[in-house]
Amino acid sequence: MAETTGCVARHINHVAIAVRDIEVSLSFYRATFGVVTNEIVDIPDQGVRAALVRIGGSQLELIEPTDDSGGVARFIDRQGEGLHHICFEVDDLAARLGQLRDAGLELVDEAPREGLSGDIAFIHPKSTGGVLVELVNAATAKR
Repeated sequence: MAETTGCVARHINHVAIAVRDIEVSLSFYRATFGVVTNEIVDIPDQGVRAALVRIGGSQLELIEPTDDSGGVARFIDRQGEGLHHICFEVDDLAARLGQLRDAGLELVDEAPREGLSGDIAFIHPKSTGGVLVELVNAATAKR
C-alpha cells in the first residue's frame, strides 16, 4: 500500500453491507436492533437499491443489486452477502482524490460523483489491502 499524506478522515460515515433482499435485511435490523429506516433509493448508475440506516452516531448502508452484471451482484456471486465497503468522510474530496492519485493509489473514481451519502468516490481495493474504500465529501455528507 502506498504511503499518503494529507487525506485525514473525519470519521467513518458508514459501513456498507451487500444483501440479496433489502426488505428482508431491513426487517432484520428493525426487529433485532430497533433501527429506523430511511427510504430505499434506486441508484441506477450503480445498479443497486440502497438505504442508509442510522444506529446511534453510526450508519449502515444496505445495498441490493438491481443489475445482474453490476459490481454488487458480482460481489454477492463471488463472496455471498456481507461487508462490501467502508466509507470515510473527508474534507475537499476533489483535492483528496488528487493527493491519493499523486501518491500512486488506484482510484475507481477520478472525480467526485453523486451517491446516496453525498458526493463520493471509491479507492480500488488493490490499493487498500483488499478493502473497497469509499470517500464522501464532508460538505455534502448525509448523516
